[in-house]
Amino acid sequence: MVHTNHQTYFTMQKLLLFSFLFLPVTYSCKPSPEIPATPGIVKAVALKDPNIQNNRSKIQVALLLDTSNSMDGLIDQAKAQLWKMVNRLADAQRQNEGILLEIALYEYGNDGLDTSNGHIRQVHPLNTDLDGLSEKLFQLSTNGGSEYCGWVIKTSLEEIPWSSNDQDLRIIVIAGNEPFDQGSVNFKTSCGTAADRGIIVNTIHCGDYETGVETHWKAGADLGKGKYMIIDTDKKVVHINTPYDGKVMELNEKLNKTYFGYGKEGESKKMRQTAQDANASQYGSSNFAQRATAKSKASYRNEDWDIVDAANSDRDFIDKLEESELPAEFKGKKKPEIKQEIERLSKERQAIKNELAELEKKMTLFIAEETKKQSGSSETLDNVLISAVVEQAKAKGFTFPEVK
Repeated sequence: MVHTNHQTYFTMQKLLLFSFLFLPVTYSCKPSPEIPATPGIVKAVALKDPNIQNNRSKIQVALLLDTSNSMDGLIDQAKAQLWKMVNRLADAQRQNEGILLEIALYEYGNDGLDTSNGHIRQVHPLNTDLDGLSEKLFQLSTNGGSEYCGWVIKTSLEEIPWSSNDQDLRIIVIAGNEPFDQGSVNFKTSCGTAADRGIIVNTIHCGDYETGVETHWKAGADLGKGKYMIIDTDKKVVHINTPYDGKVMELNEKLNKTYFGYGKEGESKKMRQTAQDANASQYGSSNFAQRATAKSKASYRNEDWDIVDAANSDRDFIDKLEESELPAEFKGKKKPEIKQEIERLSKERQAIKNELAELEKKMTLFIAEETKKQSGSSETLDNVLISAVVEQAKAKGFTFPEVK
């Protein structure tokens, strides 16, 4: 807005001109028209207002895992298929716009945890920090066993800042093998409360179907308006390598080079990014490729430590950042130089992400064809969880691009 000390009134022409100029400012907080509608590719957008991200539709998932002694197989499946699950959920869109994927992680049933809290611990809070989620998941270990399903569901309802928007998908996924009705907190009350709040409770019994019914795992899902599922925790997850894995790994290395940590935790979180690449690679090149392609999506956000993401989320970020908080590579540069470099890195990063998105389509088709040739059950954590959540997301009006 322009003020003048030399005029005591505005002419009608100037007032109209002023109003015209003001309109773009008024509406600048709308999502960029450059957000693409191309199926299968959700581009990261340089945002003009950080609140735009907060206005995106959300899928919120609280993953409650039994870490008692008998659940080594469950934890191994979670580690082995985290990025496959993240990848599929991150594909969700509403009106051709990418969503925010927020995941919380709890462990329960571990005798190493505080008895007064029901042997329950929030391992990772509900947020979009997928590297942080991976880091905490890979630190889990099993021990002992006093599994209180009703209690851990109640705890997640109370501790998690669930969205109040009924258009968002809010889900609790609880997996374990002991009777669902153990402990002093009634599972019927916990599941009923969740349903009343519009939070779906999906239950995964690590065992056979009938035992899960007899031990109330199905009842928990029914009360929570969710889905009852079973998995075989002794079944090893089959990873299908593709001809595209090598190229994906190469692009992942290039993608990492576009990230620069700022502030006190910037360097350590940059190192954490690389460490989670290494964790994913423990389960082979196919699993590593799943993580790499997940990093190409809008749900992989690191504005809390990466200067490029932060600058694209807040147009004033660079002006507010102190010299001491800059990444080493940016220190000594003037603000205009920094902004120019960030713009260059943003374009380079987006080009890499677009390549990864195209390779993911080819990978997905290849894996689908190879899977058809294989026999045996698909009762692993990734398959049952993806199937249930995608179905529930579609019922909420989310869409998933078809790969052709």
